[in-house]
Amino acid sequence: MKKVAYIFGTGLGSGYVPVAPGTAGSLAALLIYYMIPLPDSCWLLITAIFFLLGLWSSSVIEKELGKDPSRVVIDEWVGQWLTLLFLPRSTLTMLTGFFLFRVLDIIKPFPAQKSQQLKGGLGIMIDDVIVALYGNIVLQIIFRFHS
Repeated sequence: MKKVAYIFGTGLGSGYVPVAPGTAGSLAALLIYYMIPLPDSCWLLITAIFFLLGLWSSSVIEKELGKDPSRVVIDEWVGQWLTLLFLPRSTLTMLTGFFLFRVLDIIKPFPAQKSQQLKGGLGIMIDDVIVALYGNIVLQIIFRFHS
């Protein structure tokens, strides 16, 4: 089961990129989102499933590698997909969502930074969920006013 945890937790290996693994994980998630044009309801379900997989897999990996290891990027996958939910499906939306999510994930506005103090997989996953919700709200405002 540990191998399965690593497969999911590292974002199918995208977390092994030696430089900026979080960005690589977000980019991998974006490419999957782009290549699989499903309705938002399906993406919401996929994201929820990956959130649960992330809680489990990141906890397994953290026990072996220590607190919030950089190769765990399933949190970036979930965050990237949440950022794009219920928005127009376009290249502009996806690229804007990608950059916005990455910036917010680096800055970690309140309470994202504080949430990382939670133990195990929840501490790894929840900060990306928080910044993704911020990113989604910003994108909703931008696209609603410019449509």
